[in-house]
This record gives sequence, C-alpha cells and structure tokens, in this order.
Amino acid sequence: MKAIRRLHVRTVLPDALSPLHDLALNLRWSWHPPTLDLFESIDAQKWAECRREPLAMLSALTPDELDRLAGDPAFVQRVREAGEGLTRYLSEPRWYQQEAQAGGEAGGFGQAYAYFSPEFGITAALPQYSGGLGILAGDHLKSASDLGVPIVGIGLFYKSGYFRQRLNAEGWQQESYPVLDPDDQPLALLREEDGTPAVISLAMPGEGHLDAHVWRAQVGRVPLLLLDSDVESNDASKRDLTDRLYGGGGDQRLQQEMLLGIGGVRALRLWSRLTGAPEPDVYHMNEGHAGFQGVERISELVSGADLSFEEALRAVRASTVFTTHTPVPAGIDRFGVNQISQHFGGAAELPGVALDKLLELGAETYEGGDSGVFNMAVMGLRLGQRANGVSVLHGEVSRGMFKGLWPGFDEAEVPIGSITNGVHAGTWVDRKVFDLAAEFMGPEALTDGTAFEKVSQVPVDRIWATKREMREQLVAETRTRLRKSMRTRGSTSAELGWIDEVLDPDILTIGFARRVPTYKRLTLMLRDPERLAKILLDPDRPVQLVIAGKAHPADDTGKRLIQEMVRFTDDHKLRHRIVFLPNYDIAMAQRLYPGCDVWLNNPLRPFEACGTSGMKAALNGALNLSILDGWWDEWFDGENGWAIPTADGVDDDRRDELEASALYDLLENSVVPTFYDTDEAGLPTRWLEMIQHTLGTLGPKVMADRMVRDYTRALYLPAARAGWAVRENNYARARDLAGAVERIRAAWPSVRVEHVEAEGVSDSPQIGETVRVHAYLALGGLSPEDVSVQVAFGRASETDELTEVETSTLEPVESYDNGRHRFDGELELTRTGSLGWTVRALPAHPQLAADAELGLVANA
Repeated sequence: MKAIRRLHVRTVLPDALSPLHDLALNLRWSWHPPTLDLFESIDAQKWAECRREPLAMLSALTPDELDRLAGDPAFVQRVREAGEGLTRYLSEPRWYQQEAQAGGEAGGFGQAYAYFSPEFGITAALPQYSGGLGILAGDHLKSASDLGVPIVGIGLFYKSGYFRQRLNAEGWQQESYPVLDPDDQPLALLREEDGTPAVISLAMPGEGHLDAHVWRAQVGRVPLLLLDSDVESNDASKRDLTDRLYGGGGDQRLQQEMLLGIGGVRALRLWSRLTGAPEPDVYHMNEGHAGFQGVERISELVSGADLSFEEALRAVRASTVFTTHTPVPAGIDRFGVNQISQHFGGAAELPGVALDKLLELGAETYEGGDSGVFNMAVMGLRLGQRANGVSVLHGEVSRGMFKGLWPGFDEAEVPIGSITNGVHAGTWVDRKVFDLAAEFMGPEALTDGTAFEKVSQVPVDRIWATKREMREQLVAETRTRLRKSMRTRGSTSAELGWIDEVLDPDILTIGFARRVPTYKRLTLMLRDPERLAKILLDPDRPVQLVIAGKAHPADDTGKRLIQEMVRFTDDHKLRHRIVFLPNYDIAMAQRLYPGCDVWLNNPLRPFEACGTSGMKAALNGALNLSILDGWWDEWFDGENGWAIPTADGVDDDRRDELEASALYDLLENSVVPTFYDTDEAGLPTRWLEMIQHTLGTLGPKVMADRMVRDYTRALYLPAARAGWAVRENNYARARDLAGAVERIRAAWPSVRVEHVEAEGVSDSPQIGETVRVHAYLALGGLSPEDVSVQVAFGRASETDELTEVETSTLEPVESYDNGRHRFDGELELTRTGSLGWTVRALPAHPQLAADAELGLVANA
C-alpha cells in the first residue's frame, strides 16, 4: 500500500532535555565535537544508523528512551552544560565585536552583511552543494560565525539536492535524486505572526508569478535563508523550480537566479520585518548567479527613495561586493537577450528598471563580446564597486578576462583584486589532529593562527603515529564504501572477499578527489598505465591511490573519464592499490583528507581558480603534489610539497604527455623515496620535517578565519562605509555622484593631454634626482576638480611599454581660456635602470573607489 498523505510528527522532549532541540537545530554541531559526543553517548549504534545527524537521532528515540535519559542526572547535567555553552557561543563578543570596541569605531562596523550564493556546503546532513563553490560558501559562514562577523546567508533550498552518484557494472556514472523532506532537516520555516508560512513572490512572464517559502538554517551565529518554490500557489513547473541544484538549463536556470537574487532581497526584507534583524549594510555576491539582487535593490530605491535609475545604481554599487570564481568564460552563466527581455519586459518589468537599462548591465560591450547574450559576471562587475578573484593568480586571470570593460587601462589596473580562499579547520581537520595539537600546542592551537609556530613542539613520532591512525581510518572507510559500490554494480558478497585486502595503512597514500570537468584532468595519471602500475606495485616502496569525483549529469565527457578510471581500478592486479569511490561528499571528504599522505592536483593551468581540497589535506598533515595553479601557485615554497612543471606553448595532447611524465618522475624520484627513507626508529625524518614546515607556514594562511578577516577588512568595512556615505541626507551623495558621472561621460571625448614639459632632468640622471612635470590639459566643460591628473612611471621595455608602474598626482596650478589648465608635480627617481613615464587624466569623485572604475582615461 502507498500513503495518500504524509505527516511529520516531531519528538517532544522532556523539559530536562529541552536544550537538545536547540543543539540539534543549530548546525554548529557539524564542527563542534563535544556536541557530537553528547548525541553519540545516547546510543552509539543508533547514532551510526542515523548517519551521525542529531535531528535524526532525536526522531529515532522512543518516549521510554527519552524518559530514561531525563532520569539520568549525569546526562541531564551534560545536556544543560552543552546548552549553556551554545548560548555563550551565540552571545559572547568575538573577534568582530572586539575589533569594533578596540578601535573605538563602533559606528564604523556594519550590523549585517548579506552573503548570496547558489549553494552552501555546511554538512552532509543538508546536501545543498555540488562542489567547491558551495563548500567555500559553507566555510565562509562557519568562520564568520566563529569570528562574530554578522553575516546572513541567502540561497535556495533544493529538495533533491545535487545528486547521488553510483556506478553501473560498466563503470558508468548514474544519478539518483532522493527527495529531502525539509521537515526532516535542521530547518525552521519562516512564518508570519499569525503562524501561516511567510511567502515572497516574483512576477513571471505571461502574467505569471513565482511564490516561495523561506527556510532558516542556523549556522552557529549565522542565519541562512533558503528559498523554496514548492508552494501550492505555484503551477507544477514553478513548484519544481528549486527541485535540483544545477538541474536544468535555459529558463529554469534563469528563473532560479531570479529567485536567488530578487527573491533573496525580498526574503531579507521579510526576515527583518519578522525578526527585527537589521537590514544589511553590504551585499556580497558569491559568483554572478546572484546578480539580480542588485537589480531588485535598484528597483527598491527608484520606487521608495525617488531616485533615478542612475542614482540608484550608484547607491547600490557602493555597498556591493562581487566575487568571481571562474577563470574561463565558459564557466559563466550567459542568457539570451530574448530570454531576459521575456522575463524582465512587459508585465514582468521591475518598477523603475526599464528593460534597456537592465540589458546594459549584462551587455558584453567589448571586443570579442557577443551582443546577443546577457552575461551574469559582467552584470556582477557593473553592480559591484568592489570585486575580487579567489587567489592571486585567479585575480590576474580575471583582470585579463574582463579587461575589455575598462578600455585604455593596463591589465594590472583593472579593478578586480584577490582574496585567497581558506578552509574551516573545525570542519575539515580530523579530531586526532586536534587532540594532538591541543596536547602539545594548546587547546585552541588550530583555531588560533599564532599557535602554528609551535608545531615543532609536537614529537615527530606522535605525528607519524597519528598519520598511521588516520590512514587506518581511511582504509576501513574505503573498504566499506567499495563493498557497497561493488554490490550496486552487480557483485555478490561471495565475490568480494578481495576487498578485505584493499589498501594498507602502512603504504604511501595519495588522494585525488574533485568535480570531473575536463580541465581537472582526472585521468592524467593514466597517461602511461604501465608506468603507473609499476609505481603502485613496487614490491619495496608501493603506492596506493584513493580517487573520487562527480561529473555533471549532462557531462558525458566527464562520465567517460570516470568510466576510464573505474575500468583501470577494476583490474584484478591493481584493485588493491587503486580505488575509485562513488558519491564524493562532505562525509567522505572528512575521512579522505586526513588519511592521505599526499594530495594530488593536476589541472590545466590557469583553470583552477583556487582549489581548496589541498588546503584541507595540508591541515591534516599531508603534502601537496600539484600543478602551480590557484592557491598553490602563490604558497608553494619548495618545502611544503612538490610542484608539477607546466608545459606551456604546446598542443593539449603534447602538454598532457609532458606533464604526466613530470608527475611520474616526481613520484619515482622524490615523493616515494622521501616517504620510505626512514631512520633507525623507522621514522621518515625528511618527510616529517616537511609536514612540520607545512603546518607551521601554510596553517595560518589556509584558514577560513584568515579569509573572512580579509573580506571584512578589505571589502565589507569599506563597502559598508561607502554605502552609508551615499545614503546620507536622502542619498545626496548618490545623486551627486550620478550627476557627476553623467557630466564626465558626456565631456570625456573632449578631455586630452595636450602638452607635457619636464624640468630638472640631467643628461645622466641619477637615483634621487627630482623631475618637475608640467602638464597642459584640455578639459572641455569639466573643471580641474572633476579629474585626477597623474604622472605614471615604471620600467620601460624596448617598445616603451611600462611595467611595475607607480603613479604620482599632479595638482592644478593655472587655468586658461577654452577649458585649458596646467597641472604640476614632481617625480622622484627612486629606481635605476631603463625607466619611462607618461601623464594621464582620470575622472575624480570622492565616491569612486578605483582609478579605473568608470573605464575612462585620457593618456598623453
């Protein structure tokens, strides 16, 4: 029989156990071992059956079991203390509050920062992520919570998540989409004061509408609002809109992003109205998927503050941060202009946002751009006054990708900076590492960046023993998962005795796990299968590989790569040394990173924006073996692992051949010998020195706490202050800036540097000399206050191209007829060698954040 209706009956806890409810609903448990220990102590077997999920554990307890626990004074005391500990964590001043108080700048620190992302990887219990973007977003929220940064997250609730991966007999990836009941998740529905579910609504084409409920997950101190379109007032297609993460294309993808952006802002307004939470000071777009949040805010200001579109745009830009995560144009969402017109024209037009104005925001108005598409990343850059990539190299790549938006400027001046990603130690570092660090480095060793310098105090034999324990842990996990996978692929239990011999806790273990687009090159290691087999099966110094990864459901190329890898691992001569594990997720990763000695990453450079899996492995005492891409490009130092040489300037096939050969060489000649070269006590002394060096130097850098501090100081606080400034006196400065921009743009074709003179230059200039510069400019209808005139100087190439450029401002000294003016300044010669200099004019206004912001420049 099948049920015709479902009810969700929640557990009623005895009063003595009531804190368990809050402990289970607050996702802090996912990175707080004492809370997990508390739930496990109830019933270890039942805890394992509930997949170590507190809410599921409470639902599994019978009334008799709850009464028994409520009658246990020792357990009740533990519950009370855990509840009090959570209350302290949620209320006590933390880094952010201490910084505000210590700086005496309470008014200079924002009350709330909105963080928009299409996915969030918090815990395996709430599978709302597909890969690195979501995991990064989850780590961002967790560290913001630990630091007390007042963030609120905004995303979508996907009832079927991303997908669960399994393999068929031929090794082909297959997907399933188990339905998640939000009532079984650590979520609470946002309700109106009368108890009815709160609803936000969007206009859709053809007089249609899209309604959504709002679920709240509590990530420590951080609320995460997730919009859900499975609402009875929607038609069937709209109810399924948020069913799957990245599950559809075309209109479905566009409408998901409309819900995330426009609906997300409306959800924030609803949240503030119902809870009294402050309106955000800053809006952070984690990739372009959430770009429509800026359009909705423009509409609000045009309608509610009586601003023009341009005035509202300037106000929105001031308080918006945009982070790009993709280093390739193909990774950016682009929609047809006709699609956008259908969804934002006519009856669906947002008040105050004319369709032509909206289309301008996403137009690829640069050489090589496509006039028929609307680019979400381009819109993000036009809506965000502050933008960044996610590693130093990715910042450089992004400036190259988008330089067409700032014509006339050198690539280095494109206003896209970089903040390198980090990882949340509490989530990814194995408890055995925490315990070891606490014993020798202090109780907060891995959450206090200053304590990493004490890693030399940890005895190396204890480090080595701990690594073996974690390898042993991985071996057990691998065998369990592999047995389940092989049964799914059609093997019987009688055929699987060989799995008991898979992997060995005393063998060098290499991990490789990530999404499977072609640029990550899952199968590069198979370029010479005989050579790889020889490395794996070496009788004296064997190697074992644990591999995992998912291909997008629509990516048959990625699926073929997985199948090629699986068929290799199926070889009965090799299967005890190399394993492919399906359904890579947070739960698997939390065993895989600690159990690996080496983390392998071999993308096509520079297509890895950052790549944080190697950071997680490093914090667990692993060494990285990677192409110099993403974060590894900036933090590899020759002692914390190995860099695979990059073969530039050759065709793709030849490049793969050369880089695979370099990988084998490193394994055979460096990695494997270093691991197995032991002293009289059986310790690999050089290997352990590298682990200690890695933890001591990389540890503070790869922490998400460092990342969130960087975002707060470099982007959130400046954006908050800029937003406050443009809102003062009924948006007076936004109106002034919009007027100035309009006036400057109109006059700029007449701006030119007419003549430059220099005095004080000797025939053989020497370091320390000063050059006096006089520049004569025609400004058309602009005044000297509307421009910044600079002398730019740096090293000059044979073609007079300047590099290592520095600038110095020239001041207005005289004005003449017909809009001509003289600007003077001095240039001190502080460097030797072949130097060159020039003069240029740029727009000037107190509310502009970067020289290149308007994309206007007049060069001499």
